[in-house]
Amino acid sequence: MNHAQLTALGRALRLLGEHGERLTSEASDAKLHEVRGDVKRALDLLDDTVTGAAPTTRCAQHPYGAVDESAPDLCLLCETRRRQARRAEYGGGPAPARPDQQAVQSRYGTREERPQPQQRWIPEMWTGQVWQLCGTPRHDRREADLYLAAQRRRPDAAMAYRLVHEFTDYEVVRVWGTPLRVDPEPMGGI
Repeated sequence: MNHAQLTALGRALRLLGEHGERLTSEASDAKLHEVRGDVKRALDLLDDTVTGAAPTTRCAQHPYGAVDESAPDLCLLCETRRRQARRAEYGGGPAPARPDQQAVQSRYGTREERPQPQQRWIPEMWTGQVWQLCGTPRHDRREADLYLAAQRRRPDAAMAYRLVHEFTDYEVVRVWGTPLRVDPEPMGGI
């Protein structure tokens, strides 16, 4: 729609609004014929300005999408999304197993009955002789990394730090600094 069409259509609709305000039960036939002519002109202008096909739905996202007559906005795509959300609210996952399909009881229990394996992140510092625990073992790696970063910024920081992952075995994940062996006797035991 160009600017000229837009202004002409706006003018015609404003004129119709004025006719509507002045319309009373005593309106003469001549006045009604004038209103009818203005309505036809406004409809003709509207027909000239409309270029595309009419939208099939009332949905802002999918105006030309598939139609679902039962949907409030007639949009099949949005209605499908709404139905899935409603199903999820009511636990729309797979149906629970029927009693005749229950697993055979095991003397050792099933996987769901076992606790989750524990894993810990252990911060250690190098004392010059051995690796020594320097803080509480953490269950979160990020928290352990932040703790070691704070330890390295201290004025009395150790020569080296490392992070050990304890799960089924111990795995050194990362080492900061160089762990040099330091003799406890500075003169070499003389």
